[in-house]
Amino acid sequence: MDLSTEQNPDIGAPPPVWTRLRFEARAAAADEPTMASYIDAAILSHDTICQALAFHMAEKLAGPEMGAQQVRQVIANAYDTKHELVEAAEADMQATLERDPACRGMLQPFLFFKGFIALQTHRIANHLWKQGRETLAFHFQSRASELFGVDIHPAATVGKGVMLDHATDITIGETAVVGDNCSLLHGVTLGGTGKEVGDRHPKIGNGVLLSVGAKVLGNIHVGDEAKVAAGSVVLRDVPAQCTVAGVPAKQVGGPCCEPARTMDQAIPDEATK
Repeated sequence: MDLSTEQNPDIGAPPPVWTRLRFEARAAAADEPTMASYIDAAILSHDTICQALAFHMAEKLAGPEMGAQQVRQVIANAYDTKHELVEAAEADMQATLERDPACRGMLQPFLFFKGFIALQTHRIANHLWKQGRETLAFHFQSRASELFGVDIHPAATVGKGVMLDHATDITIGETAVVGDNCSLLHGVTLGGTGKEVGDRHPKIGNGVLLSVGAKVLGNIHVGDEAKVAAGSVVLRDVPAQCTVAGVPAKQVGGPCCEPARTMDQAIPDEATK
C-alpha cells in the first residue's frame, strides 16, 4: 500500500492527532478489507476530526428516540460552538495512547474503546447542560449508561487528557469535579454519602490515579497526583502526591510522581503486611 501522501507517525516529530489517525486508518483499511468500508465512512471520508467524531459517535448513540442524523447534528453543532470539546477529545486519545499498554495507536480508542466514546458523550452532554438543554443532556447520559456501562451526570466537570480505562461501572455524580490528566479504571465511583444535598460529590485534582473499584464519597478533595489504590473507600481528604489504600482509606505512602501517567498501581510493601 502506498502511504507516501500520509506522514508516518513513527518518523520525526509527533504529528497532529488527526494526521496520525488518518494514517493508521488507511493502514488498517488495507490490512483488513472487511472493515475498510466502515473505516472509510467513520474517518477517511471526512475532512476534519470534528466531522469524524460526530459521525462515529452518532452511529454508536443512535436509537429509537433519536436517529443517527439527529444525533450527528447535535454533536456537530456542539463542536462548532465550542472547539475546546475537540481539543479535549484529542487530549483524551493522546492520554490513552501514552498510558494504556494495550493501545497501539489512535485508531483503537477512536473506534473501539468504550471509555473514550463514553467520555466524549459526556462532554457533549455537559455542553448541552450548560446551554440549559437538560432533557437532551440526560438523553445522552442515558445512552452512554445503556451502551457503555458508564454513568456520568451531565453536570459533572471532567478535565482534559483523561483516560477511562476499561470503563465499565464508572459512576460520577452531579457535583463531582475531575481534573486534567487523570486516569480512572473500571468500577470507580465518585459519589455522595447519601446524607447531603447540593454540592455533595468529590473534587479530584490533576494527575490523579483512581484504581480499580476505588470509591470516593462525599464532598472531599483528592490532591494533585495522588493515588487511590484498588478497592479503597475514601471518606476524607487526600493530600497531594500520596497513596491511600484500604476501607476506609488511609495514607500508606508517598510522594507519588505522575501516577496517572505511569499507571503504577503498586502500594508500598509495608502497607500490605
